[in-house]
This record gives sequence, C-alpha cells and structure tokens, in this order.
Amino acid sequence: MISSDNLRGAFFMAVAMAGFCLNDTMMKLVFADLELFQSIFLRGLLLSVLIAVVGLHRRQLLYKPTPLDARFLGLRLLGEIGSATCFLTALYHMPIANATAIIQAIPLAITLAAALFLGEKVGWRRYSAIAVGFAGVLIIVRPGAEGFTAYSIWAVVAVVFMVLRDLSTRRFSAAMPSLYAAFMTALATAVFAGLMALTQDWQPLAPRHLGLLSASAGFLFFGYLFSIKAMRVGEVAVVSPFRYSILIWAIVLGILVFGEFPDFWTLVGAAVVVGMGIYTFYREQRLMRRAAAHAMASAAKPTAQ
Repeated sequence: MISSDNLRGAFFMAVAMAGFCLNDTMMKLVFADLELFQSIFLRGLLLSVLIAVVGLHRRQLLYKPTPLDARFLGLRLLGEIGSATCFLTALYHMPIANATAIIQAIPLAITLAAALFLGEKVGWRRYSAIAVGFAGVLIIVRPGAEGFTAYSIWAVVAVVFMVLRDLSTRRFSAAMPSLYAAFMTALATAVFAGLMALTQDWQPLAPRHLGLLSASAGFLFFGYLFSIKAMRVGEVAVVSPFRYSILIWAIVLGILVFGEFPDFWTLVGAAVVVGMGIYTFYREQRLMRRAAAHAMASAAKPTAQ
C-alpha cells in the first residue's frame, strides 16, 4: 500500500511537470509573434525578479560560493544556457509533444555520462536499456524519413547540455542554497539571450505577450518549487517515475492549444524511451538498496578477537 507521503510526492511531481509543460506552452504561443532570443530574454528577466523576491525573503541570495562550488556553478550555467537555447529553438519549430518526448532521454543520458566521466559502475543491463532508449529517440527523430525535421537535432543537443547541467548540480556542496543557484542560472540565461537578441529584429511587445511571458516565468518557478517538494515528501523510487507525466501534459496541450496530434511512431518512440528510463531508474535503486544492505551486514559482523 502506498503511503500518504508517497501519494503527496507523486501528486506534487505530476503538478510540477504540468508547470514545466505549461511554461513551454506559453513560450510556444509567444514565439508566434516574438523572436526566439527576445522571448527568452524577457522571460529570464521576469523569472530572475521572481526568484530574487523569494530568495531575498529567505536570505539565500547573499551566499558566497566556495571555489569548487563556483566552478560547478559555472558549468551549470553553461548547461542551462545551452539547453534552454537548443530546446526552445526546437520548440519554436516543432510540435511540443515531439520535442518533449526527445528530452525524456535525459535520465538515460545521465546514467551513461556518469559511467563515462564520473566512474560510476554500470552493468550490461543498464547499458542495454540505454541503447534501446536511444533507439527510441531515433524512432521519434526518424532521420532520413519523410517526416524528419532538422530541428529535432536541436532537441537532442539540448539533452547533452541538460546532462551537463544536472551532473554539475549533483556536485554542489550541501551549503549551496537552491534559490541562489536558480537565480544565477536565470540571470545568466537572460543576459546571454539579451546579447543574442541584439542580432535580431525586436518585435513590438503587446500586453498579451507580457501576460504570456509572465505566466511562463510563473509556471517555470511553480515547476521548480513543486519538484523540490515532491522529492522531499515522498520516496525517490515512487516519486521520480512521475516525471514522465510531462509527456501526457505535452500531448494534451499540444492537441488542445495547437491542434498538434503526435503520429504513431512518435508515440512508439516515446513509449520506448520512457520504458527504458523507468527500468534504468529502478535498476539503480535496486543496486543502491543492495549495496546499503551489504554495508549494514558487514558493519554488523563481530570483529575477530
């Protein structure tokens, strides 16, 4: 029987994914009238202000990072700027469900990167799941097929930057405040987009655009907040798979807002990616529990006299 904390955690995670997807939906609506970097810049400014208000209230923005934290923060900023630019470029030109389905390969990519660059042990089962999951991405992208769009590659590259962002975040010390990292990330993305926006023709900003951008920033912050709440309330093994509920939101919003119906192969590829992601996650949790049990058993053994 699932505990009440796990039910709350699963609910919070599903709500967080709705927030992230609604953010993407607002941005895609804005893209109909405004340039890409103009939109990212304005949303970044609004999000920075929102985080700053909360961060100052909680006194988390006056943190001075250690040299090691500053180094990993710099890598996180690079990862966030790259992922936001690449994913939103893909979203600018692609159906929201297709772009969202591709980035569901992130957990698989993180497992592979951790094995290659951080020395984490990965067995043949998880390597096989990673290979099958990436095959699912190819099914979604379908290079060379009639429905292929080159902008799918932008979503794939976004996955690489997201892996850099998430692995860098893992290396933060416990002293690093979450709101400080979020504020620096939002501000750096806004500054980069502002500089890039100077190369584009700015479009007139109407009240509708300001409303959509404000809603986008709010939904994004909302998603961050509830994803943190989800992980703190429920068990990781129960809560984390609900991250994939974002695909349901993307399909529903794509149909209702944009009239975009994902085709059969996109759904097949998404199912493969999600299935392998869930398998890999549970495999990792099982190995962690086994290692913890082994450590406890070893500690309980009486020492020889």
